[in-house]
Amino acid sequence: MNLPNKLTVMRIALVPFFVAAMLIPFPLHWLVALALFGAASLTDLFDGKIARKRGLITDFGKFADPLADKILVISALLCLVQLGLCDCVAVIIVLFREFTVTSIRLVAAAKGKVVAANIWGKVKTVTQMTALICIFVMQLTLSLREFGVPLPAVLDGVFFIIGEVLIWISACFAVLSGVIYVAQNKHFISDF
Repeated sequence: MNLPNKLTVMRIALVPFFVAAMLIPFPLHWLVALALFGAASLTDLFDGKIARKRGLITDFGKFADPLADKILVISALLCLVQLGLCDCVAVIIVLFREFTVTSIRLVAAAKGKVVAANIWGKVKTVTQMTALICIFVMQLTLSLREFGVPLPAVLDGVFFIIGEVLIWISACFAVLSGVIYVAQNKHFISDF
């Protein structure tokens, strides 16, 4: 297994630890969640760059890299729903997009083709990761109250609204990238 693929697998392996850091309330758990999510997000940045630079692009990487992104982002979104920090409708939209795109990839694979992510899928992923990192930073800020930092109560509402707006922006990019992906790959599903 080459280095880019190892980074992709590492991103998937970080997910259970990241989820635990989000859901288990211990001092500075948001900091740990942010660090783990940030590390996983960086593997997404580096695996593609290394693969392209060193000519290490593989069919496994083309399939596993976007799958690893989906596992990471959807895990984070579902944790936020459980914590009451994210609208489940936005997550349903993202899930619908991801299932649709993955289904097309599976049909293409059955026909012997590997469909890599396009630029719009990458933009979608960046907006999702950016939204999530911002939410983690805001929650980390609010958690400083545990250490006696006086923060006005209004911040809770303001941070919640900002988080929701960011999640909905990323959901809009998910829809846009999904529509483009279906349009670009409709020939794989034209048998239906």
